[in-house]
Amino acid sequence: MDTKASTRQRRHIRIRTRINGTAERPRLLVFRSNMSTYAQLIDDESKKVLLSFSDLKAKKTGTKTESAKKIGMEIAKLAKEKGISACVFDRNGYKYHGRVKALAEGAREGGLQF
Repeated sequence: MDTKASTRQRRHIRIRTRINGTAERPRLLVFRSNMSTYAQLIDDESKKVLLSFSDLKAKKTGTKTESAKKIGMEIAKLAKEKGISACVFDRNGYKYHGRVKALAEGAREGGLQF
């Protein structure tokens, strides 16, 4: 019997075979724990995290979904400052729903294209 975690891990591996980030178009990775949501822009060619943001750095107000949208907008703002306008979205095996969807919509509103 598969657990939720093992099913997500299998989905994540399947997604990662097709998605790859570069310096010009980094990978926007989303991770969600029970308490927080994290976003990172990663250059897979040089194996470096270009920038990251989470709700641990921001002031927590509202629901987790609302804070995920704020994280998306903030990571887009930081990316614009670094000269990054486009990225590849990596949902990390999570379903495109709830916090993951809110973060993606916030990043798009902030100006990131994917």
